[in-house]
Amino acid sequence: MVSKIKNLGFAVFLTVFSVVSIHAQDATMWKIDKAHTSVNFSVNHFFSVVTGKFTSFDGNINFDPANLQGSKVDFTVAVKSINTVDNKRDNHLQSPDFFNEKAFPDMTFKSTKLEKKSDNEFLVYGKLTIKDKTKDIVLPLKVTGEMEHPMMKGTIILGLASNLKINRNDYGVGTGDWAATMVVGDEVDVNINMELNRMK
Repeated sequence: MVSKIKNLGFAVFLTVFSVVSIHAQDATMWKIDKAHTSVNFSVNHFFSVVTGKFTSFDGNINFDPANLQGSKVDFTVAVKSINTVDNKRDNHLQSPDFFNEKAFPDMTFKSTKLEKKSDNEFLVYGKLTIKDKTKDIVLPLKVTGEMEHPMMKGTIILGLASNLKINRNDYGVGTGDWAATMVVGDEVDVNINMELNRMK
């Protein structure tokens, strides 16, 4: 009798585990519409603000508010695509003084879990790697809208936005004299706006 109860309990455990595993794999996969997605940043320079963007990026977005366990965000940004509308400055930012693009061509973010904050706001926990430094960060994520595309039949579009601050010195972006914050501030504001799509 005890053996039967143990076997029954084990069978129930396997069934529940299987259902959870299947459910965790069901998060919706979205494709990034790069023409309508931007990765922007701003940082203080003395008393003014320098703005810029990265124009080359890619990622895998699996997102479903009803299945956060199966949701994940992986994102890669190419350092060489930095654009501050000044070629001399862009080349300097790619040099060993800052990003050292030759040695570390990409910045990456890989999520570890997602958490609901409100109906349209979420927290994405994960690891951000810049150069040879990897830090745990929390990425705020806001759903800005979801609808059927009016000009692409059978396509759903989703808007996501994220705003966060990163301390560049935590990642060694700025070495020697450039690590000092007198000229270039340590806090960098990052603003990401994404338009995603999927088939209905």
